[in-house]
Amino acid sequence: METSTKPKILILASLSGGYAGADSVGQAHRDYAANTYILPVRSPAMFSPDFYLQAFAEGIDAILVMYSGTDCPYEGASDVTAQRLNETYPLMKERGIDTRRLKLVAICTVCTDSFMREIQRMNDVLAEIGPVANELSKQPVH
Repeated sequence: METSTKPKILILASLSGGYAGADSVGQAHRDYAANTYILPVRSPAMFSPDFYLQAFAEGIDAILVMYSGTDCPYEGASDVTAQRLNETYPLMKERGIDTRRLKLVAICTVCTDSFMREIQRMNDVLAEIGPVANELSKQPVH
């Protein structure tokens, strides 16, 4: 696995929320941290806890799930998304992964400041806790 000095932040950006927010940041000609990787998705409800755990195992240091919250066009998707993350947190703890690495954030289509603030906050958390590889290396070998 390749190591990098810059932490990697994956943004699962729902098309109706986070991705639209990212687009508005671009339209405003504002810059955000280059260590972010945006994955546009219809709904983050489609990702199981295994997805998040695998992403951390592959070297993603943090995941921001940016969605449109209760404004989601898919009935029940906001509840399912929150439930999936709530199922993921205990699994992260079992593996010694700091739960601050995974955050659910409601972002609207014009939330440029919120979008940028969440990326900065996550980079601040990562500066404090370090790369996920440090936590994964402490896991006992079975």
